Amino acid sequence: MFRQVRKKANEITVSLAKDLIKKSRRGILAVNGDNGYPYAIPINYLYEYEEESQKIFFHGSKVGHKVDAIKKSDKVCFTVYGNEQIKEETWAPYLQSALVFGRCKLIEDEDRATKVLKDFAMKYYPSASMVEEEMKKAAKATQMFEITIEHISGKEVQER
Repeated sequence: MFRQVRKKANEITVSLAKDLIKKSRRGILAVNGDNGYPYAIPINYLYEYEEESQKIFFHGSKVGHKVDAIKKSDKVCFTVYGNEQIKEETWAPYLQSALVFGRCKLIEDEDRATKVLKDFAMKYYPSASMVEEEMKKAAKATQMFEITIEHISGKEVQER
């Protein structure tokens, strides 16, 4: 159902792709936008990487282009890239990327959304007290989203 990496020599293992997703702080979410145009936006996210769940969570406003697009079509693509390193040549770094295909939905259950928001915030804030403070201010206006992962692939290419 999902295409394989075309150049097998560039493919990294699913395990390495998952590690990249786990370590990274930002990615690009692509949805089916208005009038058939893709709509891709950078987001902060939380990756739940236990084998039985495999989910990506992110937050956003309760209204807007992203919400409308997800309500129309739950199919999304999420990309993370990083782990840049010089291996052989001093001027041309290698870069890894991970590609996720999945289904996205709004988290409707308020208690679950609050728990996920807390876990998500702990990834980005330096302390639990700061998370609590921020949640008191902004949690009511925040919507949590959940991507159920259907496929992950990754590759490493040299930028030259």
